[in-house]
Amino acid sequence: MNVDNTSAIDFKKEILRLKEEKNAIILAHYYQKGEIQDIADHIGDSLALAQIASTLDADIIVLCGVHFMGETAKILCPDKKVLVPDMAAGCSLADSCPADSFKEFVSQYPDHTVISYVNTSAAVKALTDIVVTSSNAMKIVESLPAEEKIIFGPDRNLGRYISSVTGRDMVIWDGACHVHEQFSLEKIVELKKKHPMAHVLVHPECKKSVQLLADCTGSTAALLDYAVNSDIKEFIVATESGILHQMRKSCPDKLFIPAPPEDSVCACNDCSFMKLNTMEKLYKCLLDESPEVTVDADVAEKAKLPILRMLEMSKK
Repeated sequence: MNVDNTSAIDFKKEILRLKEEKNAIILAHYYQKGEIQDIADHIGDSLALAQIASTLDADIIVLCGVHFMGETAKILCPDKKVLVPDMAAGCSLADSCPADSFKEFVSQYPDHTVISYVNTSAAVKALTDIVVTSSNAMKIVESLPAEEKIIFGPDRNLGRYISSVTGRDMVIWDGACHVHEQFSLEKIVELKKKHPMAHVLVHPECKKSVQLLADCTGSTAALLDYAVNSDIKEFIVATESGILHQMRKSCPDKLFIPAPPEDSVCACNDCSFMKLNTMEKLYKCLLDESPEVTVDADVAEKAKLPILRMLEMSKK
C-alpha cells in the first residue's frame, strides 16, 4: 500500500484493522476531535486515562491527547510501547512549569508536601509527593492533615479554587492553561442573558471571575456527569470544546453552548495542541508504531510513586 496516497485510505477501517493486528488499545481524552473519541477503546479525563492505562494488557497503547498523558501512560506501563499521534501535542500549562525552575521553587519550602497537577512533565512529577487531577485534587487535599503545609502546582486557578473551598493555606505555583484562562466573563454574561435558564458549567482551571458564574465547577468528567444527570435542558460550557461531543451524544435532547474566549470571534475555545491529533496521524502512528514516548528510567522511577499514590488515594 502506498502510505503517501492517504486520500484513498479509509482511515477508520485501517485503524481498526491495525489495532487488532497489533494488539493495540486507543485511549482518547475528552478534548480530542469527535471522530477520534468515537474510534477510541476508552475515553476519559486525565484521571480515568491514568487508571485505565495502569490495568491494560495490550502490547501497544496509543494515547490520543497531549504529550504529558503519553508520559504518564509510559510511566505506569514501562513494558508497553506507548505512542502519540503527534509528538508536537504539548500543553501550555505543563510548559508554564519547567522542572529546573520548579525544583528551585520547591527547595524554598523544605517542610512542605508537594502536590502537582497531572498536567506536568515527568520531570516535574519526579519532584512531587502526590500527583492529582481536577477530578480528585479537592479530596486528596482534604484527606491530608489540617496542619500539613502544601505546595500546589502548576495551575494557579485550580490551586486558588481548592484553597478557597478547603480553607487550606497553600503555596501556589504561578502557572495557567491558555485555553481556560481565555474564557470571556462578559461574553458568558451575554450568553446567560440570551439563555436565562441555562446552567453554567466551569472547569476550575478558569479564572475566579468565571468560576463565580458557575452552577457547577468541576473536572471535565464531573461537568459531563452533571449535564447527564440534571433536569436542566440548556448549558453554557466553559472548558475545552471537545467535551461537547460527548455531552451531545449523551444528551441529544439538551442544548450545549460553548463559552467563547476573549480575543476571538469564534464561538468556541479549542486547545490547538489537542486538535493536532487527526485520524490520518492516528493511522500512520499505528502503521509505523511511531512516534513513541520514552521517559528516562530514573525520572520514571521517581515519577511513578506520586502517580501511584494518587491512584491509591483515589480508591479510598
